[in-house]
Amino acid sequence: MTLGYQSQLFILAFDHRGSFQKKMFGIAGEPDAAETARICDAKSVIFDGFARAVEHGAPVGEAGILVDEQFGAEIARKALANGWIVAMPVERSGLDYFDFEYGDDFGRHIEEFNPTFSKILVRYNPEGDPELKRRSVDGLRRLSDWLHERDRKFLFELLVPAEPHQLERVGGDEARYDLEVRPDLMHTAIGELQDAGIEPDVWKIEGLDRRDDCERIAAQARRSGRDAVGCVVLGRGADREKVEAWLRAGAGVPGYLGFAIGRTIWWDQLKGYLDGTLDRAAAAEQIAANYRRAIDVYTGAA
Repeated sequence: MTLGYQSQLFILAFDHRGSFQKKMFGIAGEPDAAETARICDAKSVIFDGFARAVEHGAPVGEAGILVDEQFGAEIARKALANGWIVAMPVERSGLDYFDFEYGDDFGRHIEEFNPTFSKILVRYNPEGDPELKRRSVDGLRRLSDWLHERDRKFLFELLVPAEPHQLERVGGDEARYDLEVRPDLMHTAIGELQDAGIEPDVWKIEGLDRRDDCERIAAQARRSGRDAVGCVVLGRGADREKVEAWLRAGAGVPGYLGFAIGRTIWWDQLKGYLDGTLDRAAAAEQIAANYRRAIDVYTGAA
């Protein structure tokens, strides 16, 4: 198969599971049936917003969603039936290393839905715990091989959280870590993962403030003949001003394709829906407007 993906890609992400149920609903542990129904309903409001954005001109063939099977199975089926781009997570939620959500049965779940992309989120710091890194790499290589043997696309969300000694070097300032330390660590992490035989088609990258850092990361993602591999910007729940700065930094860089943003687009609107200050239609319309604005910011800067 040909490695990579070269079309623009604008993903509305709402595959959040453990963090979503805890922070949005205050639910610890496994939700019961009624709680699960509330979570599924909330995610359907986000999907309504996506559908409205498509109706209002979001580009079909480039617009897509990232949604989980646990709370969004029917959403995924509906989107796929409409011919829209769908990414679905494979990882267990909330771990400091990669493991399969459905264990050895992961392949059956992927084949049942047949998403456009299978996505994983991994916390991987090159200077982090060697055993956790090894566990992640073993599973990631297995997934990468499985996907490419079956001509399936692989979306890799890379998070590089600071180790304590790295934060100490910048006086505990997380903004300085993001600006001064994280870009080099991301560059190294991508290289290590590639050298371990892990081959994403698209890297989902934490936002970078400097365009030259975006260029370095994209070049690393495409090194050694990986010429069609792409990068998209993730939002990390940051405020709109910060996310738009990251979008402008990456827009137009060879190898950057767009974004995969979630909470920045829908968090406040969903809160409003749940507390009754927004009705369903108003919440969905605002989500649609926020999503289309992100597309406009990226394409305008590109």
